[in-house]
Amino acid sequence: MKALVVSKFGAPDAVKVQDWKVPAPKAGEVLVDVYAAGINFPDLLVIDGKYQFLPPLPFVPGKECAGVVNTVGAGVTALKSGDRVLVQVEYGAYAQQVTTKAVNCHPVSGSISYAEIAAMGLTYNTAHFALVERGGVRAGESVLVTGAAGGVGLATVQVAKALGATVLAAVSSPEKAAAAKAAGADHIIDTSAGNLRDSLREQVFAAVGKRGVDLVVENVGGDVFDACMRAIAWSGRIVIVGFAGGRIPEIKAGHLLVKNIAAIGLQFSDYRDREPEKCRAVRQQLFDLYSAGKLKPHVMATYPLERYAEALALVKERKVIGKAVLATR
Repeated sequence: MKALVVSKFGAPDAVKVQDWKVPAPKAGEVLVDVYAAGINFPDLLVIDGKYQFLPPLPFVPGKECAGVVNTVGAGVTALKSGDRVLVQVEYGAYAQQVTTKAVNCHPVSGSISYAEIAAMGLTYNTAHFALVERGGVRAGESVLVTGAAGGVGLATVQVAKALGATVLAAVSSPEKAAAAKAAGADHIIDTSAGNLRDSLREQVFAAVGKRGVDLVVENVGGDVFDACMRAIAWSGRIVIVGFAGGRIPEIKAGHLLVKNIAAIGLQFSDYRDREPEKCRAVRQQLFDLYSAGKLKPHVMATYPLERYAEALALVKERKVIGKAVLATR
């Protein structure tokens, strides 16, 4: 089968589509024929050798895919050959086949496309865990989402609205603002405005009042993070998801103390590995919300596996609104 293979960290010319053999499923595992793989920003960090978890070389990157169960290993009863599934793994998804633990696969019914199934993986699970498990969001609260037109950001806007929150979407361009509004955002916060330190807070106050926002789901880092800290309500929370903007910020402990702010981290992959049944329940909630018409993955573009370089470049340059997907067949 064909796969995108990384033979050297950080070297673009060492990433190429080539033949790759996957192992037969062992007990508790399944072999899946992959039709679509979602591209996520952490995949680029893995390829560059800058992620916190790096697989041994050579390897196939990719943390999510959608396909059909080909073969099940001994002891697997919840899945069977022919089932359409969402697969979430640490790496291995950018391929025509993947072997993984059955618990990493979620059966999917209905007419949802393979591209949309793949786009319902890491980003939507991250959004739900950020809002509910870590952020403790409640209906009626206000939620500020940064990087709100990216994969996690747009998913967070949708999930927060589905859970009954008032959503403020922080974006950097009119095109991204339009996407966030279409996803259900109630207010747009322009992060391209000058003097971001003051302008972000002023925009938040204009939207929800001088109390500030109850919860921030922060995907960007850098100056955006610093500005968000000044817009959080008393006893508010900020969930730290990522640093797509580059600079990893630092928090002054005194700021947390005087406003009773909770700063909370989220590394979703830990939940996937440590609490798989909780992840399974969340995935089902997300697909139920999709079936109810409350969630709709935004797949900006689908690229054949051979055009991986073009697709990865768009993600790296933060030009993707929603998700870009690789079609593997």
